[in-house]
Amino acid sequence: MAKNIMIQGTMSNAGKSLLVAGLCRIFKQDGYRVAPFKSQNMALNSFITRDGGEMGRAQVVQAEAAGITPDVRMNPILLKPTTDIGSQVIVNGRVQGNMGAMEYSRRKKEYLPAVLEAYRSLAAEYDIIVIEGAGSPAEINLRQDDIVNMGFANLVDAPVLLVGDIDRGGVFAQLYGTISLLEPEERRRIKGTVVNKFRGDRSILEPGLRTLEELCGVPVVGVVPYIHVDIDDEDSLTERFDRTSARKLIDIAVIRLPYISNFTDFSPFERYNNVSLRYVNHVEDLHQPDMMILPGTKSTISDLLWLRQCGLEAAVQKAAASGTLVFGVCGGLQMLGRKISDPQQVEAAGIAEIHGMGLLEMDTIFRPEKVQTQTKGVFEGIDGLLADLNGKHYEGYEIHMGRSKEKLPALVGAGNVYGTYIHGIFDTLDVCDTILKALCRQRGIDFSLLESFDRREYKNRQYDLLADAVRRSLDMDFIYRVLNRKV
Repeated sequence: MAKNIMIQGTMSNAGKSLLVAGLCRIFKQDGYRVAPFKSQNMALNSFITRDGGEMGRAQVVQAEAAGITPDVRMNPILLKPTTDIGSQVIVNGRVQGNMGAMEYSRRKKEYLPAVLEAYRSLAAEYDIIVIEGAGSPAEINLRQDDIVNMGFANLVDAPVLLVGDIDRGGVFAQLYGTISLLEPEERRRIKGTVVNKFRGDRSILEPGLRTLEELCGVPVVGVVPYIHVDIDDEDSLTERFDRTSARKLIDIAVIRLPYISNFTDFSPFERYNNVSLRYVNHVEDLHQPDMMILPGTKSTISDLLWLRQCGLEAAVQKAAASGTLVFGVCGGLQMLGRKISDPQQVEAAGIAEIHGMGLLEMDTIFRPEKVQTQTKGVFEGIDGLLADLNGKHYEGYEIHMGRSKEKLPALVGAGNVYGTYIHGIFDTLDVCDTILKALCRQRGIDFSLLESFDRREYKNRQYDLLADAVRRSLDMDFIYRVLNRKV
């Protein structure tokens, strides 16, 4: 069975996912077969595997860093929020239904055998499993039925490194307070602490680090700097949403829906030096982009109502009428149609039918069975601004409850309004380049000025940069001793 180590955090967004990815890359570089694991993930960014299973994108990123194929066993439970108190529950890649927080809390023990089976089967195939916790292990109200932090660490006998986020302030209180709230047997699992997202001179930290070690009784394993790498973020806490980006030669605005999902679909546009990609949730911030994107959402109807109420729907319709390229992905595609029906209340909006934006000639009806599949092919039958996509290859995956036509083409629309159900469609270099070339023609700009590059090589380089930074910052000799149970 594989050796294991678990990364827990003092809070959400402490940097656990990125550190797990970094460790996966390091262990791969050191010659080990390594896999990531997170028993329960709550996120709206998901991925469809080759066999049609759905899993969180954070574990997909970690698998890529480890150089292996993503597998739903790496994330056996995925919770996709549908309301403030409810989520769609996915176990081993398949939908179990929508549940309120209390119902899921009562039922999650039913899923524990599936979680353990997933972990043990991975552990039989790999040398090292790097396990990621969720939120904080010090949520004392959740301790009794925990299956993702110390509860799971106990089940698989995993040593723990506890990570705190110094960028948000109070890191010493975070780490000491978390350890203090743990039970004695839980404290014994913690082998060291990590100060993450540090900017500045480490020597200034040293007195605090020494005191922290005395208080916690475990060493500080490392101080990890704020790492600037271009790696997909886990969920809606991403800093991408808070970036202010000046308009570049080509400007793309993504509407930041309340339940936005799979926003990583659009990261390929960020890898052109002269393309600006902005996330917008106010009309006054929209300005006049060259392309407007309606992204995926876990709650199409409620997000469409939000667009209507805040004035962004009217802004999208006005932009479409003026010739701006408008592009919808999944839920965004559904919004662009004439009508959305939900007779069986698959979504949680409580609305049986709502009219769409009327920019595409299609209707959508929600059904309880979820479409989960990888897909690829060749574009055909496209008219208008993006006609040059005809004959180009596409590849990606579909995740949706709505059905819009019996045989929907990969790209729907014409003129300057289009949509697709395919997530990851922009990852194909030809697709991204062709769309940007069309925008350049509209603006009278030479496409070569956008300065594109090889994405696959670029992504691998980012994982190596992450691993280099993590290796320099952590005491890897100590971590290997932890893995070998010599600490």
